[in-house]
Amino acid sequence: MKTILVTGAGAGLGAATATRAAKLGYRVGVLDLDGDKARAVAGDLPSAVALQADVTSEASVGAALAAFGAVPDVLVNNAGIVRFGTLLDQGIETFRKVLDVNLMGTVVPSLLVGRRMVERGSGVIISTTSINALTPGPNTGAYPPSKAAVGRFTELAALEWGPAGVRVNCVAPGFIDAGMSAPIYANPGVRALRGGAVPLRRLGTAEDVAAAILFLASDEASYINGHELVVDGGVVHSLLSQLPREPGAKR
Repeated sequence: MKTILVTGAGAGLGAATATRAAKLGYRVGVLDLDGDKARAVAGDLPSAVALQADVTSEASVGAALAAFGAVPDVLVNNAGIVRFGTLLDQGIETFRKVLDVNLMGTVVPSLLVGRRMVERGSGVIISTTSINALTPGPNTGAYPPSKAAVGRFTELAALEWGPAGVRVNCVAPGFIDAGMSAPIYANPGVRALRGGAVPLRRLGTAEDVAAAILFLASDEASYINGHELVVDGGVVHSLLSQLPREPGAKR
């Protein structure tokens, strides 16, 4: 049985990924800072183990890996936070906290697991970034630079660990009605506006992202390495389609 460890799996995208992985036959490590949430998700899945850990702490992640009892075949770095506000309004400590969780919370598990994967000669690591890493939205503080850094870390790890048989990729979700973004879409006007701006004319779901993650984890993606897969219904490419132009104009 293949094994997968998913961080930030107590809710949202992480829980959806853990659930999909279990349905595909993986033994799942459901890791979250909130142990109660991890246990709630793991309790509904076959062959799942709830793990409580702080992804920014080497000791905490190391203990979770020991409790899981195996070097996972797949590591999914999904844990993350966002703090909204302008750059000038946010304090330096808030900025640093977001960088710590989003960037170091990816680096720490990746280095601990990646070393063992390289020694074994196989493994897959997939991290969650964001379309904010590609085209930042205002008032999102450290979130865009933290996720952009995860993308570049992914490329570096793919270069260094690829020769040992370890693939490293990331997924960049767009307008997803789940997880940290769910409160945004509680406003019907925002739902309609954002959903209408997506070329596919709908918001994404946690399951859309989970499907992309498990695809990258699969053998079907065995020649994909160092890639950032955008899962956004085409919205990052839709700027010109949102702007008015004269009828009959060619551009």
